[in-house]
Amino acid sequence: MHSAILGPVVALVAWTLVMQIWMYVTRLPAMRRAGIELKGRRGGRGAQLDGILEDKVQWKAHNYNHLLEQPTLFYAIAITLALLGGGDVWINVWLAWAYVALRVVHSLIQATANVVRWRFLVFSLASFCLLGLTVHAAARLLNF
Repeated sequence: MHSAILGPVVALVAWTLVMQIWMYVTRLPAMRRAGIELKGRRGGRGAQLDGILEDKVQWKAHNYNHLLEQPTLFYAIAITLALLGGGDVWINVWLAWAYVALRVVHSLIQATANVVRWRFLVFSLASFCLLGLTVHAAARLLNF
């Protein structure tokens, strides 16, 4: 047996890997076009490529980085709920899947059109889902 809330956790990890592949599939050819060789290249930060590679290429990389930021809180709270016995409560499962769906939509917006107001709206909605999960986990810890 496993907690139902672990499904969205696995789904978001899988989506993050999809974005990583998309980033490399677009970034590596763009680096070649820009004359950037990987052979013998020393480490650096992907952000150093801003202004060198096309914005549309970098948007995928920026989104991949974003998937390694706030979603870490989602992973922590989802696993916490699973451990506290709240991972099968329908509202928590619904909020977790909504969070994942909204993060996927956020990724698609950022990686393609990158309209900030749409990204902000979707990000805010996802953040409310995360807030709900956090409140539910805190309530379980405080025996409410």
